[in-house]
Amino acid sequence: MSTVKKRFVIRLWILGVVVSIVFFLLVFRLYFLQIVNHDLYLRVAEGQYVRISDGIYDRGVIFMENKNGALIAGATMRSEFTLVIDPVYIDDIDKTYEKLSAILTLDKEDFAKKASKEDDHYEIIASDLSKEDADAIRKLNLSGVSLVRIRKRYYPGDSFASHVIGFVGFDENNNRVGRYGLERYYESILKRSDSTLYVNFFAELFANISDIVSDGGREGDIVLTIDPDIQVFLEKELEKTRNKWQSKMTAGIIMNPQDGEIMGMAVSPSYDLNNFGSVKGVSFANPLVSGVYEMGSIIKVLTMAIGLDIGAINEKTTYNDTGSVIVDGEVIHNYDNKARGVVPMQEVLSRSLNVGIAFIVNKIGKSNMKEYLIDKLRLGEETGIDLPSEVAGMVENLESDREIEFVTAGFGQGVAFTPIAVIRALSAVANGGYLIQPHIVRRIEYTTGLSKEFDYDDQKTRVFKKETTDILAKMLTKVVDEVLAQGSYKMERYSISAKTGTAQIADKGGYKKDAYLHTFAGYGPSYNPEFIILLMNLEPKGANYASQTLTEPFMNMAKFLINHLEIPPDR
Repeated sequence: MSTVKKRFVIRLWILGVVVSIVFFLLVFRLYFLQIVNHDLYLRVAEGQYVRISDGIYDRGVIFMENKNGALIAGATMRSEFTLVIDPVYIDDIDKTYEKLSAILTLDKEDFAKKASKEDDHYEIIASDLSKEDADAIRKLNLSGVSLVRIRKRYYPGDSFASHVIGFVGFDENNNRVGRYGLERYYESILKRSDSTLYVNFFAELFANISDIVSDGGREGDIVLTIDPDIQVFLEKELEKTRNKWQSKMTAGIIMNPQDGEIMGMAVSPSYDLNNFGSVKGVSFANPLVSGVYEMGSIIKVLTMAIGLDIGAINEKTTYNDTGSVIVDGEVIHNYDNKARGVVPMQEVLSRSLNVGIAFIVNKIGKSNMKEYLIDKLRLGEETGIDLPSEVAGMVENLESDREIEFVTAGFGQGVAFTPIAVIRALSAVANGGYLIQPHIVRRIEYTTGLSKEFDYDDQKTRVFKKETTDILAKMLTKVVDEVLAQGSYKMERYSISAKTGTAQIADKGGYKKDAYLHTFAGYGPSYNPEFIILLMNLEPKGANYASQTLTEPFMNMAKFLINHLEIPPDR
């Protein structure tokens, strides 16, 4: 091949590469114009007939996904319009009022007063107009009449999942930021930059490529693990329970014990996310992750599991229940002070016997008890759930050499944990022995069009032997089938494992009188569970025990979940 011909081929090849690159850039740019930035350009177009307040404010969407894969917005953006007039340019006050009042309900005297002001260029006539009304007013093309569009954070469900979602407020620099819940935790994902659309083409292009290469893009929407149907049912049951027992607070978590996905999380009373400024007497913080409580007898499940796991006891182990026992000079007694004689381990769970727990803790030993509760179940740590303001459990008493501290911890007093940490620990009993990672976001949908799925399987750690959890499933199923409400809630075709707890509430170095925290934890089906539920009822009135206040809502939820998740019978 001649030198001239070679040069010609090389030039053609270079030209082909350049054309291909340009083509790629144009396609890439069109993708961003038509797909990624479609909504933003649409809002700019809206700005051609309205004045825009505070620029084009935008923020990512918080989605929930139902069991059919449909996305439902829990937090989104909404345009609201304000009708303003410039009295200087109004030609005919009566005709202007007449045309506007055909669309909106306006006070004629007030309108005339504002429209008659001399040398006044700005009077607000109506706020929070819908887009439909704004469109109708725009078409009138009235002199001196204009619309101001404001983009605002909007929560379609009002109080729905309020303690999970959180809200957007202003920081000390008057910037809009997420203040609580997911709005705060995922601020870096949900926020949107204020940069204009009309930037240099190549600068924008390569900035976007940089985002994709680094982490898929820094901004996006988030999709939750919460099932909206489960969340609705949970919130209704909690509200009904709180009202019935006049409790200070009723709260609950529904989680998949196999992978840590939170299917429902709610607190009653909740609050209206769209009107949080008027809320009184309700904390915005989520007590299920930011509050610690002495959780009572549901912790007996963990104590029993530890004893079985290390071989300190077995199913056939018995002890002489004397009704009370002295440990380090302190009297530990059963809830009813009754002695039951020689009884097996099943009775410790079925009758919630504190003396039985004292016996088991003595067999386990302080070092083993501490190893499981602190090192393996990590009840003194934050779980790392993707919600803000999580706190660690209070386990200082387990640093003591006194046996009494370990005995009381064995039945859920003297140590305080977050509900999210407790449901994680109990999931290790439910799922065959693994400590899992609770989480509430399933994936991030980046503005670049890419997405990131969260997978926490590699964070599972074994805590209990499978044989241990099988024994516990059988024992806790027996509690539901034979003891809970005298067996009246037994389900013939489904096995359910559960345990109640009634805890004294700490107060100024002692405990409150006649004030309790009721807890209820359970999972189903017992041997391959698809859900685990933790409920708490703070200071209910007219009931001494959790079995009285929480059995019905727990079983209602269990039945709903079996139907909703289409779980096949297991017996």
